Amino acid sequence: MHTSTLRRRAARWGTAALLAALPAVLAAPVHATAGRADGNGNGIPFPPNGQAALAVDGHRAASGPVGTPQPIASVTKIMTAYQVLLDHPLRPGDQGPTITVSASEAAAYRAARRGGESVIPVAAGERITEHKALEAMLLPSANDIARLLARWDAGSVGGFAARMNATAAGLGMSRTHYADPAGVDTGTVSTAPDQLLLDQAAMANPVLAGVVGERSATVPAAGTVHTSNPLVGTGGFIGTKTGWTTPAGQCLMFTARETDRRGDVHMVYGVLLGQPGGPKSGAVFTTAARMVRAARARL
Repeated sequence: MHTSTLRRRAARWGTAALLAALPAVLAAPVHATAGRADGNGNGIPFPPNGQAALAVDGHRAASGPVGTPQPIASVTKIMTAYQVLLDHPLRPGDQGPTITVSASEAAAYRAARRGGESVIPVAAGERITEHKALEAMLLPSANDIARLLARWDAGSVGGFAARMNATAAGLGMSRTHYADPAGVDTGTVSTAPDQLLLDQAAMANPVLAGVVGERSATVPAAGTVHTSNPLVGTGGFIGTKTGWTTPAGQCLMFTARETDRRGDVHMVYGVLLGQPGGPKSGAVFTTAARMVRAARARL
């Protein structure tokens, strides 16, 4: 979007207060505390821990050590889905090609389940469409389906990771490296501002946006699966992806659609990385909701 367009839009929806709190430059780390206000008394409630980034109509802000890449857990799967849809595009409503689960992938599922990974059941010879595989990967965050999609797309997990890294570079994600498609490998690292770029690009794909906006879906073998993101469908939230591992902490990429008093629609994108709390903690969702409410109050 051109700068002149952003300026006209900002003037139209009157976000001077928000823009004062949303610096456009993300190059240097910006450390903030929750509810910190700027000189005009306007505050974006960034968390006191980890990294955070927020964008509203192209204007961005960040907090924390955003110059230091860190593990991102299952937020990785947004790039996996984005890459698959780049290589095998779908139109809304299409199911796409059918993928057959191999015997080795079925065995790997059982091993991953025993190892405590987030997986869903698969069986050798099972057939699943591309769209159903995306639902199975993104909603319950199935690591085995991420690896299945990677193998189907590029022939191997390593080959797929190379494609992910090339795409990340093309998006300007200069502090990102993907070592695997699921986010289990601690070599998969990024920053909140980099993942913010991906959030905006991914949500521009209507198929990907449609999947992460679902609260549940029915997939082969596993049956009904549910989103791991309780914010979806509430408070304007329409996506995007949760994540947690011990090295990564709680992670969340989120997107909300907001309507101002004039009836104009605005998109709010955000990323939280390295947040405290275990996999059952709701703190990361509370923080995201606060950030979106702060943006909404200034529309």
